[in-house]
Amino acid sequence: MRIKRRRPAAAAAPAYAEDTVGHLMEPPQAVFLPEQTVGDAIDTLRELVQHAFITYAWVLEADGKLVGVVTMRDLLFSPRGARLGDVMLRSVFALRASLPLLEAMKLTLDKHFPVYPVVDDDGRLKGTVRGHTLFEAQAVELTAQAGTMVGVDREERLATRWQRSLLFRHPWLQLNLLTAFVAAGVVGYFEPTLEKIVLLAVFLPVLAGQSGNTGCQALAVTLRAMTLGELKPGGTTAAVTKEAILGLANGAFVGVSAGLGMLVYAWAQGHPQAVMLAVVTWLAMVVACVVSGVSGVLVPTALQRLGADPATASSIFLTTATDVVSMGAFLGLATLLLL
Repeated sequence: MRIKRRRPAAAAAPAYAEDTVGHLMEPPQAVFLPEQTVGDAIDTLRELVQHAFITYAWVLEADGKLVGVVTMRDLLFSPRGARLGDVMLRSVFALRASLPLLEAMKLTLDKHFPVYPVVDDDGRLKGTVRGHTLFEAQAVELTAQAGTMVGVDREERLATRWQRSLLFRHPWLQLNLLTAFVAAGVVGYFEPTLEKIVLLAVFLPVLAGQSGNTGCQALAVTLRAMTLGELKPGGTTAAVTKEAILGLANGAFVGVSAGLGMLVYAWAQGHPQAVMLAVVTWLAMVVACVVSGVSGVLVPTALQRLGADPATASSIFLTTATDVVSMGAFLGLATLLLL
């Protein structure tokens, strides 16, 4: 006897949030009892495939609990009189209907199944979701991260009214302005140094831009790892160590180019300490790249531990850290070594 087909997913979807697997699921099609035979399943599937795309046959207990899955290959090579309970695969990978999409992505990252069964908390089959549908939804979620990193709300779209966009964006711009004052305060603290060595001001944007880019690279990799579940508990230390080493290497190599640029510029200006200015530039670049790389890991992980979305305005906090460190290191070393 075939199990009665369930009500369409469209009727059940409002019970699940938009960012959950249950919101995407379709009604299950090929559902059978363990005591039904392969022949029963084949006869039923011949009717179903005329109006539905069937990939697997789901085997349920009388109460709807998912206990097995039968592939088309097993149906093809098994005797018609064999019980489905004897030929089914019992270890069924299933997604909970209430599972957030990002969590589902982490679980299915290495599965690549064409269809996933969706069950409730008691293991009863509620529907199915196709792999491409799941990952299309996850792709949209991932694209939203780029906006949240700079304070653009996930809900904002191109067609969003400007008044609503203003409400989404303006508070973060105020926060960005506040953090910019912190960086400006660092420069103001070293104003006497800038007055004595004016050409230092020319290279401040160079240091800030380079360290900011280094930090954004580390931030992008960290957010991707957090999204895909690659950053395991206790893995922050290893990530910080890696970014510190990368920052040291990149800073050393880029610092050579920046130092040569400072040497040429200072020499053209006739500055008597051109060589030391080049050394200061190199040292500051190394320090800035190391700290910015480490910050690219620590900013999102700290936000996550505080219970906040690690992608939300993370670049704003990262930019503040990189600006303060790069400018502070550059002007501080100049003060210490040249004055």
